[in-house]
Amino acid sequence: MTTRIPVTIEGNLTADPEHDTSENGVEYARLSLAVNDRRLNEQTGKWEDAGTVFHRAVVFNDQARHVVDSLRKGDSVLVAGDLRFGSYTDKDDNIRESRDIVADTVAASLRFATVNIERTAPKASGPNANAEGPVAVPAATGAGIAR
Repeated sequence: MTTRIPVTIEGNLTADPEHDTSENGVEYARLSLAVNDRRLNEQTGKWEDAGTVFHRAVVFNDQARHVVDSLRKGDSVLVAGDLRFGSYTDKDDNIRESRDIVADTVAASLRFATVNIERTAPKASGPNANAEGPVAVPAATGAGIAR
């Protein structure tokens, strides 16, 4: 049984996202993020860096391509997904532990930047993908004011 640990982090990309395709044809992108902890020094009244933690994340399918096309080293991003733990054997036959975030969502942070959204496909699929929604008509009241 695996333990599901949902996480959301905000950090800066330490490198451009890496894009690849798995052996069974699934696209993915790997991200490396630095999360800086800042604390208020009560003696000086100034904010100070209190350490950096590095995280790796992976995102799949169409979102992987969007991440690679849109984000670059240094960009501030938000990553939401599940924290997964694993192990591997390094080149010296030592067993190492790994920690990755399997991302459901990757987004540019708007704290210090602006973005332009360009939709690559409609949200819906099928015959109603481009259909207009219902139109609401204001109801007139006796005072000539519409609600």
